[in-house]
Amino acid sequence: MEFQRSSGVLLHASSLPSYGGIGDLGPAAHEFVAFLAEAKQHIWQVLPLGPTGYGNSPYAGSSAFAGNPNLISLEFLSDWGWIDGERIGGLAGRSGNVDFGEVEARKLPLLYEAAGNFLDCGSQDPKLAGQWKQFEEFCRTEAGWLTDYALYAELRRQFSTGAWTAWPKPVRRRQPEALAKVAAKHGRALAQEQALQFAFSQQWNNLREAAARSAIRILGDVAIFVNMDSADVWMHPELFELDEDLKPVRIAGVPPDYFSPTGQRWGNPLYRWDVMEKRGFDWWIDRIRRACQLYDIIRLDHFRGFESYWAIPAEEKTAVHGAWVKAPGLKLFHALEAALGPLPLVAEDLGLITRQVEALRQELGMPGMKVLQFGFGGKGAQTHLPHRFTPDTVAYTGTHDNDTTQGWWQTAGKAERNAVEAFAGPVGESPVWPLIRATEASVAQLAVLPAQDLFELGSEARMNTPAVAAGNWSWRAPEGSWKPELAARLAALVEVTDRDNDPLREPEETRET
Repeated sequence: MEFQRSSGVLLHASSLPSYGGIGDLGPAAHEFVAFLAEAKQHIWQVLPLGPTGYGNSPYAGSSAFAGNPNLISLEFLSDWGWIDGERIGGLAGRSGNVDFGEVEARKLPLLYEAAGNFLDCGSQDPKLAGQWKQFEEFCRTEAGWLTDYALYAELRRQFSTGAWTAWPKPVRRRQPEALAKVAAKHGRALAQEQALQFAFSQQWNNLREAAARSAIRILGDVAIFVNMDSADVWMHPELFELDEDLKPVRIAGVPPDYFSPTGQRWGNPLYRWDVMEKRGFDWWIDRIRRACQLYDIIRLDHFRGFESYWAIPAEEKTAVHGAWVKAPGLKLFHALEAALGPLPLVAEDLGLITRQVEALRQELGMPGMKVLQFGFGGKGAQTHLPHRFTPDTVAYTGTHDNDTTQGWWQTAGKAERNAVEAFAGPVGESPVWPLIRATEASVAQLAVLPAQDLFELGSEARMNTPAVAAGNWSWRAPEGSWKPELAARLAALVEVTDRDNDPLREPEETRET
């Protein structure tokens, strides 16, 4: 798909300076949208929005369809009448990194309390009558994933096992009588899960509509694989490479690369693509349909896995001894387009990219990604510098998997520093804004800047270090970051680089007159 020249900011919702110790979809999110509008940014890129699992990674979620309850704003729930304002006092404030343990211990119980209040009063309270009707409709229309997700979430809490594979056999194997007993015994708890998903949906839709009023589009992320401990694998074990005991046979990852000499052993179960193809790729159609409900533009993480994927025997401790296996490629995307129409997709095509992967991306008309930080590593790296870009590109100074540009600069070797200054001229103590200007001035259709780079922050603000399990995903923007001076600086750069455009606006020559 061809996008109009636009610019945006990469900032996950959890990184907002919201009240309650973690970024959410409340007032701070709407303040950020206002900043983007003032700065003439037309893209807000977020990471996956699903409930997170081990390590708090958005890429290891417990559902490919549900929203993360921790991103629900208690302030807005109070405004709605779901919970008294006094009950949400005393939580962690808007400053500092996310303490996920504290959020789990203090914010999450209040969210369930609010959901319980809504269930108790929603159908009788005239002030909540409209929302109650919307909730009932939400439960009907989203039943395909919502009912089973609520069961999964409640069973996970009941058994405290950390993984559905350790549940008692009747529920692990999804025996209908066992699931019916759970539904009868824990009906209220299941309804609370559904109410929280409704609250997430309402708050996210309101935020997305506020963004759309300023022609700001949400660029969202769809991870190619799903977590083993997820509602998706529990609901559809036949779609994954599992043995008779429901244990993975082979798992996903990538071979040794720049980030890790032993590769990355992600641990996600691989798909049974042959089974999916026989079913018309119905699960993938449902998944991308859901993504289209959440996002305006969809970034497909690890796009090369749609052409070939690295399959690691489950018993291997590292990703070294794997093999490349062919994926369905065009067959999948033709099925998606036949069911859903033309899709606004972006390919995350970083890493080891073959001619076949590049041909698939070009056949599908998807923009690929370039990252300026990668462009100074010697011969061959220059494909990540603007003079080698083509318009079908989304250009970044860095991504959530990179160090911040300032942090990278502080640890860069002499050769990289010399290359940066040969490219950008003398940069003094920081190359951040020269590289921002180079990104925006490039021919790339879309230019996206990590929020950390706007503030020239160092490694302390890094979001994720691949292949490192602990200490990730917790960075939050400091309170008061969205200053008018920064908005004006960005707006001026957008104007001179001709990026003050809605990326999804129809080109002038194709519009009806």
